[in-house]
Amino acid sequence: MTNIENDESEEEINFTDSDNTETIEPEIEDIEEAEAGKIKKMREKLAQCEDEKKKILDDSQRDKADFLNARKRLDDERIKDRMRYQKQHVMELLPLCDSFQMAMSDTEAWEKADKNWRSGVEGINTQLLKILESYNVKSVDPVGEEFDPYKHEAIGTEEVSNESDKDKVISVVQRGYEMTNADTTETIRPARVTTGIIE
Repeated sequence: MTNIENDESEEEINFTDSDNTETIEPEIEDIEEAEAGKIKKMREKLAQCEDEKKKILDDSQRDKADFLNARKRLDDERIKDRMRYQKQHVMELLPLCDSFQMAMSDTEAWEKADKNWRSGVEGINTQLLKILESYNVKSVDPVGEEFDPYKHEAIGTEEVSNESDKDKVISVVQRGYEMTNADTTETIRPARVTTGIIE
């Protein structure tokens, strides 16, 4: 091969290489534009993920709050049920308390009874009162108090001479009972009483 042919081949090669370089290499603006498009898509995807995460967190917190509220309601219902059962049990014991009270209030008959028998009856009555006490129940003897229709049941009147005794409880025919729970006291059976009047 001659020198002339070699020069021509080199020129062709150089020409081809420079053409290929221009054709293969993309413009910097194109690269930046493509990258900016990718970044934009990634930001949109990230924003979408953040929204989904926020929604899931909100739903999770709402579900947790609903669960806690349901559990609190269930606990409150259990407490109320227990209180209802206790109250019902106490109400079933009250006639027994009344019987003991009537037996021991008849002083003449009580004194005539055998001393050992009386001690036994008093012991049983004490046990009964301790059961009531375990339920925070106490008997109410409102003699001398102002008549209160929420706590007392008037079954009669008695004439009084003193103005200060008017509308007050003069005697108790049947004791009332109150039950204390937490900070509240509830009348579970009103006392049956007579009130004072002035004719």
